[in-house]
Amino acid sequence: MRPVRFGVPDNERPMLSRPSHRLVILALLVALVAAACAGSDEDDAAADAADDTAVDAPSTDSGDDGDQPDASANDAEPADLISPTETDAPFDLSGGVASGTGEVSVVDDDPQGALGEQVRQATEPWTTDWTRQTVDIGEFQLGIPSVDPRDRIPPIDTPKFEPATAATWLDPREPGALVQFNGETRFYPLSIMTRHEIVNDRYGDIPVAVTYCPLCNTAITFDSRVDNTAVRFGVSGLLRNSDLVMWDEGTLTLWQQLTGEALVGEWAGTQLEVIPTAIASYGDVVENFPDALSLARDTGFDIEYGTNSYVGYSSSPRPFLFDEEPDPRFPALSRVVGVSDGTVEKAYPFSVLTEVGAVNDTVGDLPVAVLWGGDTADALDAASIAASESIGSAIAYDRRVDGQELTFSASDDDQFVDAETGTTWTLLGVAVDGPLAGSQLAPATHRNEFWFAWAAFFPDAEVYEGA
Repeated sequence: MRPVRFGVPDNERPMLSRPSHRLVILALLVALVAAACAGSDEDDAAADAADDTAVDAPSTDSGDDGDQPDASANDAEPADLISPTETDAPFDLSGGVASGTGEVSVVDDDPQGALGEQVRQATEPWTTDWTRQTVDIGEFQLGIPSVDPRDRIPPIDTPKFEPATAATWLDPREPGALVQFNGETRFYPLSIMTRHEIVNDRYGDIPVAVTYCPLCNTAITFDSRVDNTAVRFGVSGLLRNSDLVMWDEGTLTLWQQLTGEALVGEWAGTQLEVIPTAIASYGDVVENFPDALSLARDTGFDIEYGTNSYVGYSSSPRPFLFDEEPDPRFPALSRVVGVSDGTVEKAYPFSVLTEVGAVNDTVGDLPVAVLWGGDTADALDAASIAASESIGSAIAYDRRVDGQELTFSASDDDQFVDAETGTTWTLLGVAVDGPLAGSQLAPATHRNEFWFAWAAFFPDAEVYEGA
């Protein structure tokens, strides 16, 4: 069993299976917030809390004896950066979702009674309407030990981008969230997303929230329009099933990141629209989409991007702040591709995908191809993401092109061939040779979550175990 490394000698490294693992987890998250918010009075308080509770602080050593690039400075000149949110152009608020369309329980007597004492104290200043609930709020856990922990992990509200080809501070193996929406392609490096978890962005006139929960490895993008309002999302500091719980600035409703569902508050029962998001390597993105934009390190925060505060997490025996017994069918922190057609969920374990390279299947009414390959690094492994173990990329697509269903098989050099036309495709769904050259597969709605998280949220859903 591999120990979780927090910058201490091997013989002193704690194991997450020990009773003390919660203290280690608490220290890890507090120290991460203190590092992310360094420089303010609130950050000093977080650092003090870390000193008081820490067993071991997370390592910030890159592991490469100082040979890593200086991540605190951006290679691109300010004039070269693109700031989509810094515009006075109005949003198109005619789309999005209406609030409160799901089933909601209304609690009149002591609506916060089910909260644990720590959560109750931390959320005391909040104006959340606790009378409207869709889940057992006793499942909330405090991920950041602070009174009013909202945005102690700070979202990025004014993201800046550089041409992906200019983001040479990134190693080709480094992973990021790949979003193709409204005619634009953008790459959000996980080395930045692990430190902020939410980017409130816009694609043309549509507001979106690009989110990543390191504890579940879920990268998900949402259309952030609710009731004809552009919603700003933040990090609440709470977790449920170890997954990020978001909050919105307008109503202080609490939202589940993995599902996009409003759990508690005025908008409880609302389901956000999901925009397909893949996790891919920087090198593959540049090769396939040379006109893509990449989220720049000029975030307004003094943070060294490229190091990993969750050292060893992906190989730990148990997830952080997850009290239930993980589903035993697969290792808790093994990865799966969770695919959805909007009504049906199905999981495709990496352990199966790595054996075959391509799976052709149907999820609900959606014919899908799940492709695996590449040399994508694990963002939650070593102290230096660029030096981390390779896990590859697994991406789900709608396998219909011009109305024709295609059947894919893995070829050489991380390429794939469809049986119907003999066209050759890349891992990122671009046809590079054959009758369909120049075509592109449409990504299906999917996530690359850890097994424990998928099983916790979709315990009765189907799991693909091979043909």
